[in-house]
Amino acid sequence: MDTELFLDMLKTDSTSGKEAGFADFLAERLLTPHCRVEKFDVGDGTVNLLFSWGKPEVVFCSHLDTVPPYIPPVIEGDVVKGRGSCDAKGQIFAMYEACKELDSRGYDGFGLLLLAGEETGSFGAKAFREQHPGAEWVIVGEPTDNCMASASKGTKSFEVTFEGKAFHSGYPEYGMSAIEMFNDFMNALRSICFPHDELLGNTTWNVGKLVSDNPQNILSDRLSCRVYFRTTFESDEMVCNVMKNIAGEDARLRFGRRRVQDGSDIVAKEAAQWQKSMKVKAFGGDTPTRYETLEGFPTKPVAFGSDAPQLTNFRRKILCGPGSILVAHRPEENIALADLETAKDNYVRMYETLVNSKS
Repeated sequence: MDTELFLDMLKTDSTSGKEAGFADFLAERLLTPHCRVEKFDVGDGTVNLLFSWGKPEVVFCSHLDTVPPYIPPVIEGDVVKGRGSCDAKGQIFAMYEACKELDSRGYDGFGLLLLAGEETGSFGAKAFREQHPGAEWVIVGEPTDNCMASASKGTKSFEVTFEGKAFHSGYPEYGMSAIEMFNDFMNALRSICFPHDELLGNTTWNVGKLVSDNPQNILSDRLSCRVYFRTTFESDEMVCNVMKNIAGEDARLRFGRRRVQDGSDIVAKEAAQWQKSMKVKAFGGDTPTRYETLEGFPTKPVAFGSDAPQLTNFRRKILCGPGSILVAHRPEENIALADLETAKDNYVRMYETLVNSKS
């Protein structure tokens, strides 16, 4: 395997928004005598690349961008560290090595598709499905410990805002804190029991882009954030319904409770103040997805998203790649060279299995 090429890939900063330069680098370095490369504009200054050996019916696919910040590569023994080492430059490298091996064995009818913008909304995948007819099979590379993913969780993203009333913090009774309303929302969300999925497990959610830029001695008059769900087959529709019905004067969900004389609790008859001051904007996302698996490969479900659900121009999908998702997006991101070698062999075997099954 060409370790020097892999290190050069890792030395090229392709954090979100900078992947166009990495695409230019790969368009020059990955060409082989029997291969042609096409560029497809995404529309935001980035491009997708498709390397083709003949007319592809099986396409290996991964993404060009990495999450910030850029971390340069370091080799420690047989382990390579650095941003993108497993998510997803390791995938690109192993797939390219597999393509070279298939080419040397005289095969054609395969391709290598490299997409922009996966980490920020799969913008490259969404553009490509409108620009290209796709093929029968796509093998998407993500860090799955070289296991074939049997299924992946869905994603749903929502922008949430609370409008409060600024006031001197010594007299909070005259104002309305957007931060306290956000806390009430968090408590309400934690109280919801989303159903457990036997394959994908529990529904999870995370809060990001949290902003409330008020002085410490003034009640916050506004707070905004993103709430990002990882959904299952059992919960995907419920998550959408919860976020649709949780906000506004006419919110259908009721969380506030009050005690009555006999000691019982009854659900509030109207929306709580935090609900009345809350606005929700849905950004969509992916639905939970099942993937094809092949006999002789280990399998497992995964909890992360990928470009795969957006590639609707491909009829059958496999999700598999080297590296661990547990180090992706982290300062210690790394991958073992032996895992890259295994991945290359796996991709070659996948292609031969699919070709033989077709014939």
